[in-house]
Amino acid sequence: MNKLDREARARILHLLCEGNSLRAVTRLTGASKKAVSRLMVDAGQAAAWYQDRVFRNLNCKRIQVDEIWAFVYAKQKNVPGAKKAPPNAGDVWTWTAIDADTKLIPSWFVGGRDSDAAIIFMDDLASRLANRVQLTSDGHRAYLEAVEGAFGADVDYAQLVKLYGESPDAEKRYSPAVCIGAHKNPIEGNPDPKYISTSFADRQNLNVRMHTRRFTRLTNAFSKKVENHAHSMALFAMYYNFVRIHKTLRTTPAMAAGVSKRLWEIGDIVNVLEAWETTSKAAAA
Repeated sequence: MNKLDREARARILHLLCEGNSLRAVTRLTGASKKAVSRLMVDAGQAAAWYQDRVFRNLNCKRIQVDEIWAFVYAKQKNVPGAKKAPPNAGDVWTWTAIDADTKLIPSWFVGGRDSDAAIIFMDDLASRLANRVQLTSDGHRAYLEAVEGAFGADVDYAQLVKLYGESPDAEKRYSPAVCIGAHKNPIEGNPDPKYISTSFADRQNLNVRMHTRRFTRLTNAFSKKVENHAHSMALFAMYYNFVRIHKTLRTTPAMAAGVSKRLWEIGDIVNVLEAWETTSKAAAA
């Protein structure tokens, strides 16, 4: 089977990370859809493999978490009538954490919006931190048990519970509800009220939707497989953490967090992919 060269791989990955769909990438590069999809899957696995190794003992101080809605194959209400719907079809939620100071995404998880997903996500986040942090989430009840189980009393945790109302001037079908207020609820430890916020996590949701086509609302670029949804998120996280310069920081989040000493290029993601391929072949031998 023909293999894409490094230059082609780098170009395709760059296009995917800048919000292009699989079909758009095939039109721009001339590569087959199968080749682009296979590269995205492999690069996503390599990105998750690499970041899992390097995101350890992080000296974060303030972490914000949130969940992003999307769907796989069909929206949940349409799954019963969908033809050949896979077992994981329907709504899918991507749990993300962001360091408020360095803007690093140290942890994410793709799954449901239930307590099991919250526990997996929080356990993973806690395992990557080197010290006590101030943690802020929205009012989702699943966080309560998950945070207690992952951190115990070694966290300053609060929830920011937002109140929503309808805007009289908005077109109801496509406009989200308007936030009309918020309550800061300390849950554990001694969180500083000044830093009880989810603003960076909310802004990060926009980054995900702008840079990952399958998250974009009101398009036909949704994920057909939940595994590919997770691979796409891992690839975005690597591009965001190591390659994309944050406008406020004027550097990458990985450099700001001390995880990387230099600015990455797309070619560095290809290097990680090749290292992962070599490791996978050695493990299979």
